[in-house]
Amino acid sequence: MIALERLEDRLVWNHILSDFSSAHILQTWEWGHIKSSYGWQPFPYVWRDRSGNVRAMALILRRPLRLGRYVTPLSVMYVPRGPVMDWADTTLRRQVLKDLHRLARMQGAIFIKIDPDLEAGGGILGTPEAWNNPTAEETLQDLRMEGWCFSAEQVQFRNTFVLLLDGEEETWLARMKQKTRYNIRLAQRKGVLVRRALLEDLPVLYRMYAETSVRDGFVIRPEAYYQQVWKTFMESGMAELLIAEVEGVPVAGLVMLVFAHRAWYFYGMSRELHRDKMPNYLLQWEAMRLAHARGCRVYDLWGAPDEFREDDPMWGVFRFKQGLGGQVIRWIGAWDLPVRRQWYTLYTRIIPRLLAWMRRRTQDKLRREVTA
Repeated sequence: MIALERLEDRLVWNHILSDFSSAHILQTWEWGHIKSSYGWQPFPYVWRDRSGNVRAMALILRRPLRLGRYVTPLSVMYVPRGPVMDWADTTLRRQVLKDLHRLARMQGAIFIKIDPDLEAGGGILGTPEAWNNPTAEETLQDLRMEGWCFSAEQVQFRNTFVLLLDGEEETWLARMKQKTRYNIRLAQRKGVLVRRALLEDLPVLYRMYAETSVRDGFVIRPEAYYQQVWKTFMESGMAELLIAEVEGVPVAGLVMLVFAHRAWYFYGMSRELHRDKMPNYLLQWEAMRLAHARGCRVYDLWGAPDEFREDDPMWGVFRFKQGLGGQVIRWIGAWDLPVRRQWYTLYTRIIPRLLAWMRRRTQDKLRREVTA
């Protein structure tokens, strides 16, 4: 018998979560607190067995659907990088999925989205290194059978690149491509220095991030959002922010989040200034060393192309990450359970258009600010 229980204790929540092998930074109490400032209400739930042991966890985010100033009784729900559990346990898996459906109905949700840290496999499909995870295949069968569908809105990356931080630093270097090792040494010879960022450095990091966004053509949020995310995790001891400088001038930066022996490269930023000195390579090297010093066994480079083709917008970033050595991990992606099908159909048609319009406005405004 598995019982569902709401757990409203930050320290206890993070402590229990850290014991799971698939614990993710987006399932921490801090992430729910951050999202609560942006229209989401966090619901932290655990599933306990008869002995009181926690067998599964889910930080569920709920956002009411607004029509102008009117708040409707409808909502959307999302479990970022969760639920967290042993997905190979068929009975537990099916119970959790059933309870999530019930919770979504109780909360008036149009749909609930899950995006678990469950590996579909590793390696690039079609290559000798590729492998598939049987547990993922069984899970996908259960999802389809219960009415879940692969989401048209993939909030997080479906694929990533993971570095193992085992062995000595010489082992890490040996896994890298020759050009990557050369660029790390080049940055050191050219006088690039990497230091830990302080709270007062956050505006500088955001400015570089905005410049990166405009140059590379991706959309970012307002500065206040990143200030809150970075500050919250820094103050909780779950973030390391690094700045690369040339003669005291910031030229690149990196935000790494750390939890439960894992590290994630969440944000990277750089300027055009001194790009020829390869500061990003040295930043990643120092991030790996810092993550290892903090007891991390895995460094997730957070993001790879959905399709491994040279015309993919992320191909250049992927080649950079590939040079660092490691392996491709493919996740099962985000899945939606439509609870109110007519509303779900309407929502999935309108929201993408609205978001695209909002992103264009945001990017135009940011471009004007950066180039001013």
